Amino acid sequence: MSESIAQALNAVREIIGTATRQAGRPDGSVALVAVSKTFPAGAVREAWQAGQRAFGENYVQELQAKATELVDMGIEWHFIGPLQSNKTRSVAELAHWVHSVDRLKIAERLSAQRPAALPPLNVLIQVNVSGELSKSGCRPDEVVELARAVAALPGLALRGLMCIPEPSQDETVLLARFGVLAGLRERLAAEGMALDVLSMGMSSDLSLAIRAGATHVRVGSAIFGNRHYSSDPV
Repeated sequence: MSESIAQALNAVREIIGTATRQAGRPDGSVALVAVSKTFPAGAVREAWQAGQRAFGENYVQELQAKATELVDMGIEWHFIGPLQSNKTRSVAELAHWVHSVDRLKIAERLSAQRPAALPPLNVLIQVNVSGELSKSGCRPDEVVELARAVAALPGLALRGLMCIPEPSQDETVLLARFGVLAGLRERLAAEGMALDVLSMGMSSDLSLAIRAGATHVRVGSAIFGNRHYSSDPV
């Protein structure tokens, strides 16, 4: 096992633990999703040997390849990237979680394609909290209607919300973006939908996200190192 991956995982876990306690929350209330996109299956195996069980992938082809190669390991796969409607079948069949549902068509296809022999697919609605035209996610004012529709679909379990705010060095800006997501979950609770997951926070801002109420943080570079993208990152 690579000491660097194991050491990096321990360092991230310490950051999560410290931020969780500083937020006055119980130990273990924040789950770590190790984002392994662009890294080889061997790196996932090393992280698994260091005790990590949940891994995030952005690209369908990578999810397919790694899930096949690492089928013996009992990995909990989280699909966290934008999802095209013509690529939902593999995700419905292989993933345990999808963080990036941003329109009803995607949820309907995942629902229809989820094998009946598998438990419901855990899904999160991605919200574009910063209003960036280049960013996936539904608008905040679309969340309630979309959540009602997704929650009614068979084969899916609507668990919560996800966001990726714009990069910023301003803590006030980031906390405001995370606060939008937390506020939407409260609004959904008032509508009778008690959702237990807020997926927000990455390597650079996970402590702030935990302060704002994150239950799942998605960390890649702080565990695996810097990514080197090819022209076709699949």
